[in-house]
Amino acid sequence: MARDGHQSGESNHSGAKTPPGVVEDDDKVKLKRELTVGNGVGLIVGTIIGSGIFLTPKGVMLASKSIGLSLVIWVLCGIISLIGSVCYAELGTTIRRSGGDYAYILESFGPLPAFLQLWVNLIIIRPTAQAIVAMTFAVYALQPLYPCGPPDIPVRILAAVCICTLTFINGRSVRWATRIQDLFTAAKLLALIMIIVTGLVLLFMGKTEYFSKPFEGSTTDPGDISLAIYSGLFSYAGWNFLNFVTEEMKNPQKDMPRAIYISITIVTIVYVLTNVAYFALVSPAEMMMSDAVAVLFGERIYGVMSWVVPVFVSLSCFGGVNGLLFTSGRLFFVGAREGQLPDIVSMIHVTRFTPLPAMLFSCFLSLLYLIGNDMWVLINYMSFVQWLSVGMSIAGMLYLRFKRPDLPRPIKLPLIVPFTFLFFVLFLLIVPLYAAPYDTGMGLVIVLSGVPVYLVGVVWKKKPKAFRRMMRDWTVRIQKLLEVTSQEGPVKM
Repeated sequence: MARDGHQSGESNHSGAKTPPGVVEDDDKVKLKRELTVGNGVGLIVGTIIGSGIFLTPKGVMLASKSIGLSLVIWVLCGIISLIGSVCYAELGTTIRRSGGDYAYILESFGPLPAFLQLWVNLIIIRPTAQAIVAMTFAVYALQPLYPCGPPDIPVRILAAVCICTLTFINGRSVRWATRIQDLFTAAKLLALIMIIVTGLVLLFMGKTEYFSKPFEGSTTDPGDISLAIYSGLFSYAGWNFLNFVTEEMKNPQKDMPRAIYISITIVTIVYVLTNVAYFALVSPAEMMMSDAVAVLFGERIYGVMSWVVPVFVSLSCFGGVNGLLFTSGRLFFVGAREGQLPDIVSMIHVTRFTPLPAMLFSCFLSLLYLIGNDMWVLINYMSFVQWLSVGMSIAGMLYLRFKRPDLPRPIKLPLIVPFTFLFFVLFLLIVPLYAAPYDTGMGLVIVLSGVPVYLVGVVWKKKPKAFRRMMRDWTVRIQKLLEVTSQEGPVKM
């Protein structure tokens, strides 16, 4: 389905010219396969572990109402994420294109559903997530300078600097971006290991009073349990992000499943042990009232060194922004390559082999959200849509099993595995219909708002000549400015 690239000096599909001086022989202008198993682990772990485990485990505690049940929920959420990631390992090794859910929905159900998934990621999910995590980074980075809380303007400025810096790094070099991701993943794991070791030492010293009756007061309400699972899975978000960069893995058939299994196992163990450590010092009642449980933990145990926890939270968020930007650029790049975004977004830097226009596009959208105050409201509408995308991808996987049984499948799971995960996804789609019908409805309205955009922007081919000429001229100008050209060669499944 992807469009072929063009030889030097020839016009591409938009009429733009390949910049002069580009040598296009066997070393084609395309995304390079540079990502190893270690890079994959760094990307998944670094994206999943953001600010959530440091700040808001209280969501699970509020809904479960006991230490024992909350720890069971954390384990269950890890198992659900592992089952989902195993399904995505089959998807990623069967449909070997970057783009994640977008690519799978496109292959299974066609261009309109895929565009709607791309649309909500474009206008809300990706830019708001990047802006919010960047602002969380800024708040905790500035906290040592402002003990009573940093002012809004410095927070937004530092968040913008964070986004722009990481966009520059990602546009400059894939290797630089992966090294940043690996470094900050190591930093956040170090912070959590520090908390875990401290908590375990306290437990061995006899600080076990909160574990004397771990299941006392546990909820039996299915609605509360479902909300606890929903909160827990929110902290595991990002388990499918490696599928956005499939084309850049050195050996996706082997390395992708390995990276997924290792990552989810690490995250689950770390999450459970971190919560155990918290309860060595923080009571269930205090956790249910705290929006920053790791900071509270640090203040009580580290004394004058308690500032290290906010610093580690900010480092964690910085790495999270890097992972979001890295995968967002690939999503928009693939969408443009399929003809569903402007042609310039589908182009690659001729010497650095990075999707520079897509990275700049993602950066620009995130900076727009930093200006306003609506992103906190909009992000509430999108949880339902995100799980809907996951559900459609798994449904597409099952559909392709029967429609195209001849597809090479290096990994082929027993059908019980995807059906089990699809059951969990349906559960997560039904719960919001009762718990938050307004937010769910607004999410669906935003999705459907992409239909007229699709009809005008993608289906309508005979646009006025003046408009086409203007777009062609601007494409050529931006190409020359950024030194980018179309990807060469077809992308095979």
